[in-house]
Amino acid sequence: MLLIPTVAPIPLVTDANGVVRINKARVTLDTVVTAFLKGATAEEIKEQYPSLHISDVYFLIGY
Repeated sequence: MLLIPTVAPIPLVTDANGVVRINKARVTLDTVVTAFLKGATAEEIKEQYPSLHISDVYFLIGY
């Protein structure tokens, strides 16, 4: 069996003002990073910002 690696796209977009947001949510990358650096878990960040997908939060923390 041949395994072909796939690359998941980074769930980030830059808006017209140059602000980096997660997918099409209004939550900024800085918001997620700051919450994580203050000790919040991915699940806590997801609870605080319900428009995010938990997979995106984990991806950003790992990235």
